[in-house]
Amino acid sequence: MTVPLLEIENLSVNYGAIQAVRGLSLHVEEGEIVTLIGANGAGKTTTLRAVSRMLRPVAGSVRFGGRDISRIPTDEAVRLGIAQSPEGRQVLARQSIQDNLELGAYTRRDAAGVKADIARMYGRFPRLGERRGQLAGTLSGGEQQMLAIARALMSRPKLLLLDEPSLGLAPIIVREIFAIIRELNEQGVTILLVEQNARLAMQSSHRTYVLEAGQITLEGPSRDLVSDERVLQAYLGG
Repeated sequence: MTVPLLEIENLSVNYGAIQAVRGLSLHVEEGEIVTLIGANGAGKTTTLRAVSRMLRPVAGSVRFGGRDISRIPTDEAVRLGIAQSPEGRQVLARQSIQDNLELGAYTRRDAAGVKADIARMYGRFPRLGERRGQLAGTLSGGEQQMLAIARALMSRPKLLLLDEPSLGLAPIIVREIFAIIRELNEQGVTILLVEQNARLAMQSSHRTYVLEAGQITLEGPSRDLVSDERVLQAYLGG
């Protein structure tokens, strides 16, 4: 039996006095796209931040490649192969596209490899290549999302955490972003996805977990849950 790339068991995370996640368990196999859906405040972003080590759990464990990473520093999680593209993109607005990409490789020491990967990002995202010296804050929302994903990829992650990649984007740009997500997965990147567009997320993923009030209430293959009556009523406008 193979060990999941990511395994979360009985995770509980607090924001001050508020318990944002409680007793949550999930796993992500290597090569999958797994999506988390749920209402605002359900605990989706909190779960991603616990995986990337931006938040420390009060109980439970996060295992990556069989190793318990529940207490390691954030930069060590990046070195192990976890990268996050955060909600709201959070690019460095006053820095250039090039600077943002170089920042994404801050844990690496292979200068030639970093240079080659930046060139690859410009090939994968031609609009970024055309504007490489432009300040990130002057980019469109779609271009900033591409930059946020490219910056996360600069650490050569085994697991990419994507938090609301479609937020605030026009439908045509959303389709483009999701085409990129599927392409990345086909090229071997495992993805844990939080997404407000539940239908598109489920159509693009292998498995889905539904979170309500910090707990998982439904899980299964995305192709099954996308037609589940409870999911239809709550998240797909059925």
